[in-house]
Amino acid sequence: MLLFSLSAHVPEHNFYRRLKQPLNLDFLYELTQPYYGRCGQQSIDPVVFFKLCLVGYLENIVSDRQLIAHCSPRLDLLYFLGYQLDEPLPWHSTLSRTRQLYPEALFESLFEKVFHLCVEKGMVAGDRQAIDSAPIKTNASMNSLLLKQLAESLTTHLMPIDGVNDQTTEDPNQNTSG
Repeated sequence: MLLFSLSAHVPEHNFYRRLKQPLNLDFLYELTQPYYGRCGQQSIDPVVFFKLCLVGYLENIVSDRQLIAHCSPRLDLLYFLGYQLDEPLPWHSTLSRTRQLYPEALFESLFEKVFHLCVEKGMVAGDRQAIDSAPIKTNASMNSLLLKQLAESLTTHLMPIDGVNDQTTEDPNQNTSG
């Protein structure tokens, strides 16, 4: 049996590690409880869902499929989400369905609250964000570096998500041919 601790492999100065500690999203359980059933398949944890949405916003990723592919190999994001190395992230289609589960006004107000908590903790400034997830030596010119720009607003960021994800919500393991 292999013992592996993500916390031992995510540097103390990593953005998502520093964000995880002060960001308490437990209030989401009570506010989203009416939208979850008590039987059937277990749904995605609302805290994990909103953390994934936050990562998508901070990393400028509008496709749920791309978001899961982006998060899966990153130790810092697995640690931030509370997942273990051998634990698979939710299907991208689960994110799309969960987003549709909430009324649009509720989703936007909850996401804005999560984002404002990040601003209050001093982790996000609101208009520009630089994320350094690993100290790797490169042979790049400092003049070629680009700032990571957040979307103009939450609404601007969310508009393409529905369109992109509506096209890609099919389960890739499901055979749709006749």
